[in-house]
Amino acid sequence: MKIDKRDLTTEALSRRQFLILAATGAAITNPKSIYARGPEQSIDAGPLSNYAVDGLYDKFRDFGFFVIRKGEKLTALSSYCTHEKCKLKAERDHSFYCRCHGSTFDPGGKVTEGPATLNLPALPTTNDKGHLIVKVPTT
Repeated sequence: MKIDKRDLTTEALSRRQFLILAATGAAITNPKSIYARGPEQSIDAGPLSNYAVDGLYDKFRDFGFFVIRKGEKLTALSSYCTHEKCKLKAERDHSFYCRCHGSTFDPGGKVTEGPATLNLPALPTTNDKGHLIVKVPTT
């Protein structure tokens, strides 16, 4: 009996199907990935007037971000280390320190010492009727 090779290929996964399946599996097994763009939670960080002076505001650290005012620019940076997602500590010099493994980041979120290799991500912000709204990835 002769087997038609085309019949075998219809039962096997194509390379594309395999890659999609593998990527889906990886995303499911790492749901806390802060870099994956998925569902986000909008957090009202209060009136913009709360951030009138240049500085680092850590009131929302436990919600996943720091607010940084530098001149006219208002930024929200992730408060999770890019190495293993530990919560960062804001230092007096406005840098960030990870107590878990010792990574440090400058006031702009750039890695200054590893083991982290990725900079802190800036989170999307909007102004809604004079309030700072920060979009934080859900975990």
